[in-house]
Amino acid sequence: MNDGDGDGEWEVLDSVVEYETGWYTGGYDLVEQPNGTTKRYYWAELEPAVVIVASTGEELVFVEQYRPAIRQTHLELPAGIVEDRESFTEAGARELREETGFEPDGVSLLQRMWVATGAMRHERAIVFAEGLAPVDQELDDNEFLSVRPVPIEEALAAAREEPTNEATVEGVLLAREEGLI
Repeated sequence: MNDGDGDGEWEVLDSVVEYETGWYTGGYDLVEQPNGTTKRYYWAELEPAVVIVASTGEELVFVEQYRPAIRQTHLELPAGIVEDRESFTEAGARELREETGFEPDGVSLLQRMWVATGAMRHERAIVFAEGLAPVDQELDDNEFLSVRPVPIEEALAAAREEPTNEATVEGVLLAREEGLI
């Protein structure tokens, strides 16, 4: 298909950071488009994150927490930011332990992906954790959540019940597609 959309990288004439919040950075790239015109493409950049599908064999471990940005409480999969030099699987094990009080025996990578590529620079991975052993929960000062195990046969319905988010639905569907749940 040759419709002028360009197969290669577009030339970035300028890249401007307009604000930094400590949580994300926002700005724009001034880009030359394939037809020769220029346009500002705005973006928000966030640290890489991991979403954890954690199975006891009979249940998936969900957490329930209030999301101030959208003013709703969600039942969702545990998730968190990947810290310096951590792999996605290492971050998944750490976040699962901290948020839910479960230490996994094994963690495997299901999928790496870019999120909301029209406006964000944010990479996310979904990992699968199994062989869960109870340990002490270590919530951060800004984490207010409750652990809610859900029977595996009810997990997809629970993930899809509104309000929901894409990471929870994607995680459950990927684990099901891989035959893990």
